[in-house]
Amino acid sequence: MERVFGLLIALALLVSGCTIVNRPQPPDYEQTQLERRQYQQRDFDTNDTKLVMKAVLNTLQDDGFTVRNAVVDLGLISAVKEIMLTNRMRTGQERTPAETWAEIFAAAISRGRAQPSTPQQPQRYRNIEQIEATVNVSPFGTRQTRVRVSFVARILDNEGAVIESYPVTDPNVYQQFFLKVDKGVFLEKQKF
Repeated sequence: MERVFGLLIALALLVSGCTIVNRPQPPDYEQTQLERRQYQQRDFDTNDTKLVMKAVLNTLQDDGFTVRNAVVDLGLISAVKEIMLTNRMRTGQERTPAETWAEIFAAAISRGRAQPSTPQQPQRYRNIEQIEATVNVSPFGTRQTRVRVSFVARILDNEGAVIESYPVTDPNVYQQFFLKVDKGVFLEKQKF
């Protein structure tokens, strides 16, 4: 009985050590070019590069990307997706009622007091995440088309300056993208 109880405790400890992590940790070493290419490229069983390029364009647009450039002769596509990191967008006249009342009370309290002579620095904060996709679609052999994609993420502040920029190195992101492209190729072949 003690042995079964001990096994149950060991099993519980083993299972409790497994967690689901939303964002995988970056590798402790710099990835080689070959390692990156393994998850950044996929071969499709068609020699119709225009069909595959159209499927890639549709996939990017379905995922919320804005295509900035597409050169059919080179098989090059560049696109960007912007994600707002702040909950509100300021246009000068839009503000919450709480912000309006806070401004009114601050003005009432400060009447008659001297304003500071030094200008205040504008508050800067993380505002937008940009994800840039660069795709190369090219023939591979006589019966296949090769697609290579790379994603780069940038964090912009409220003034549009780049705060942070890094390549997306999570193989799952690329796997999900290629699954969608594969479905897009199927739809293009069926003329949907």
